[in-house]
Amino acid sequence: MPAYRPPRIAPSEITPERCFLSRRTFLATTAGALLGAGAGAAQAAALAAPKGKYTVDEDLTPEADVTGYNNFYEFGTGKADPAANSDAFKPTPWTVKVDGLVAKPKEFGLEELLALPLEERVYRMRCVEAWSMVIPWTGFPLAALLDKVEPLGSAKYVSFETVVRPEQMPGQSGFFQPLPWPYREGLRLDEARHPLTILSVGVYGKTLPNQNGAPIRLVTPWKYGFKGIKSIVRISLTETPPPSTWNLSAPTEYGFYANVNPAVDHPRWSQATENRIGGGGFFGANRRDTLPFNGYADEVAGLYAGMDLKANF
Repeated sequence: MPAYRPPRIAPSEITPERCFLSRRTFLATTAGALLGAGAGAAQAAALAAPKGKYTVDEDLTPEADVTGYNNFYEFGTGKADPAANSDAFKPTPWTVKVDGLVAKPKEFGLEELLALPLEERVYRMRCVEAWSMVIPWTGFPLAALLDKVEPLGSAKYVSFETVVRPEQMPGQSGFFQPLPWPYREGLRLDEARHPLTILSVGVYGKTLPNQNGAPIRLVTPWKYGFKGIKSIVRISLTETPPPSTWNLSAPTEYGFYANVNPAVDHPRWSQATENRIGGGGFFGANRRDTLPFNGYADEVAGLYAGMDLKANF
């Protein structure tokens, strides 16, 4: 993963008003808008949801930066590549297969996923490259989806896979492939069921843009951003730790757990501080100390009691 480079998009403060609709009207409107946008990849539909209890007392990152400065190697390795190269991607129709060590394996359509308990949550996002954002996600707890398939007692981990569509994702085609496809990620089952873990279907009050992982992505705010696998098509429960793409590609640099830890540096740069994207100023003006577990230690540190976090990075 490349070292941090300053954003090429000028910050702009964009905070749209939230519109609260009845559940029935919301589902009909959202599902219809998503299906209608299927042929026009990057179009975003309004996505109303109540505000959840999880938030942070920090300024939101400007929407232009959230949607224009990100990593999604399936569309290219540059920060602006996902926004520039994802117009041909079609996020609908869409299904997510949930299988493995479960009593009731099932393939869920997007409309069924949107019927789960959606809410807006404002989370910090810390990239392993030492930059960060504050993002208003719309989504639902991953645990709500897992409950529907009834994990077996032997299930200990959850694996995730991204879609493979080289005809729509230019980063997956051509002679040079930056990563092996499909992109894979994994969590322990207790991490996956933690209340902070969500599957996001929207950002800034709208459905996810293609470059942010449309139509559904993982968000675990206490972990580095590369754990947030995008455009998910399969979730499997397993007994053993599943493979994860960056851990397979560079195991000495990117661990399976990937918990934000200012005391454990990346081999090529410090993790003690981070640069908050947005807000203007000269490069480095938004530098700040990195918080253990990205500021969520009170909620999640207990998951790792007794573990050596330097060895289990």
